[in-house]
Amino acid sequence: MTITIAQNSAHPLTVNRLGYGTMRLTGPGIWGEPAKRPEALEVLKTAIAEGVNFLDTADYYGEDVTNRLIAEALHPYPNDLVICTKVGATRKPDKSWVVFNSPENLRTSIDNNLRTLKQEQIQLVHFRIMPHSEVPFDESLGAMFEMQREGKILHVGLSNVSREELEAGLKMGAIATVENMYGYGQRTTVKTPHGEDRGGEEVLALCEQHGIPLIPYFSLVNSLPKASAKIAEIAQKHNASEAQLNLAWLLHKSPWILPIPGTSSVAHLRENLKAADIQLSQEDLEYLG
Repeated sequence: MTITIAQNSAHPLTVNRLGYGTMRLTGPGIWGEPAKRPEALEVLKTAIAEGVNFLDTADYYGEDVTNRLIAEALHPYPNDLVICTKVGATRKPDKSWVVFNSPENLRTSIDNNLRTLKQEQIQLVHFRIMPHSEVPFDESLGAMFEMQREGKILHVGLSNVSREELEAGLKMGAIATVENMYGYGQRTTVKTPHGEDRGGEEVLALCEQHGIPLIPYFSLVNSLPKASAKIAEIAQKHNASEAQLNLAWLLHKSPWILPIPGTSSVAHLRENLKAADIQLSQEDLEYLG
């Protein structure tokens, strides 16, 4: 199964479903070096060997840890590999997440990603919308499109975006992808102590209408008790794990969904990738709801 990013542009990118999210390769609190660095490097190499050609990263994972691991494990990169990063936030030594989204901040982040990933152009960059920002959305996104015109970025995407912000973004330029929180057990926006995680359900129809892949984050983290019971039942039917069933549901939910499950284990990586082989029936999907 494949999905095409920016299908109507002069430079479309076709990648396999599933992708791989690198966030779990860091230390505790998404900070610092991994406890088992050799396995982290092996996870990346195994992902590519198993057919993954879409990696999701950010320079504020670590910080800079996942970018440096990707470069160490995989550079020079395979021709078909798409590395997607995020900007709009940064970290403090106390592991807090802070807004970093002025035009100057975003340029600093892009230049840092280019350096640590050892690239001359980043194929896909998500502008991550952070709570409590004092910088207007259109000012930040305008800076992203400016760097796209300069050639630093090939395609621009949005992350943690509301439907209204996505509609506004589409009026400013081409939005290649959207990365929002989405999974079987939690599909809509959730309030958090730091703001909110915007749900994929609120933007999926608009993404489908415009041919924009939706990349779900936290797809295996959130679950609801009743939802988990149904997932467990269908997983048993297919002789699969609940994690595999959650991923299979995403793949069947819409052809425009590109899951990026993350793990720091080679064994779990291989298990996750097998979810692409699960064929859910219409009866299964109706029961899962």
